[in-house]
Amino acid sequence: MLKISQTGKSNHSVTLKLEGRVVGPWVVELRRICDQSLTGGRALELDLSDVSFADADGVSTLSNLRSRGAVVTNCSPFVRSEEHTSELQSLAY
Repeated sequence: MLKISQTGKSNHSVTLKLEGRVVGPWVVELRRICDQSLTGGRALELDLSDVSFADADGVSTLSNLRSRGAVVTNCSPFVRSEEHTSELQSLAY
């Protein structure tokens, strides 16, 4: 399960706090919510301090959001390591 809470919002930015696991159907929901902010021209910040796990789709989504300008903060060493491994694997292909 993934809880997504909006902890800050202004006309120009949105901060989302994620809690739990970025997996399965929750990845689709995260993409949907983040796309609304990014396509609306707002800056997006994702606070991952309470994320315990991300599967391959979750890691890929976080990496994609970062490449689109989202700022990812408080990322656990595990999730950061998975993101780095995913980036290296994509370079190998």
